[in-house]
Amino acid sequence: MTSGIERADSTGGVAGAVVRRTALLLAGALASVAITAVTVGTSDAAGPADSDSDPAPGYRMRTDARFAPPGAFVASAAVTYDGTGLVPPAAWIEVSQHSEERGPTTVALRARGMKAGYAYGVHVHRDPCGADPAAAGGHYQHRPTTDPAGITPENEVWLDFTADDRGEGRASARHDWNFRRGEAASVVLHAEPGGAGARLACFTVPFGWAG
Repeated sequence: MTSGIERADSTGGVAGAVVRRTALLLAGALASVAITAVTVGTSDAAGPADSDSDPAPGYRMRTDARFAPPGAFVASAAVTYDGTGLVPPAAWIEVSQHSEERGPTTVALRARGMKAGYAYGVHVHRDPCGADPAAAGGHYQHRPTTDPAGITPENEVWLDFTADDRGEGRASARHDWNFRRGEAASVVLHAEPGGAGARLACFTVPFGWAG
């Protein structure tokens, strides 16, 4: 569902056209996402923000969900493939993005209900989650490469964290670049920190771009 759409048509001679979109998407009671996009002038930025004021041109998004197994009666944007308790059903995850127009991007993560003291590897992946852990594809890379030397936190978005004694964790990553349009779609939790590790869970995220 989409609500609160306001558009000034740049073809109608309106200088500095502004597009603002706010959406709330629900998958049962398990997932939600708040989206607002702000586009100024001729930029084609499209995507979310969560402020009622007029933010600077760019893209802002925050989305959260509770993990559910593939094929759960109530579907969720967050899928757990884990049967060991590292990412149990009903564990919670939130991901946010703030991208400045033609400028830096910050991605942040918060999680609850994880295994206390466990170190998770977390990366932004190219494709949405699916019943098969491989559905999310590979890591998003700023400079795509098949060279293992390119699997780095500088070329990718790593959000590794260690859960505290309450099973909570958080992480953030900042880069001086934006995502390419349509090439980042999920966050995958891996069984170990670093560039690899078995895929424990996946969260489909509406990442956006800004110029």
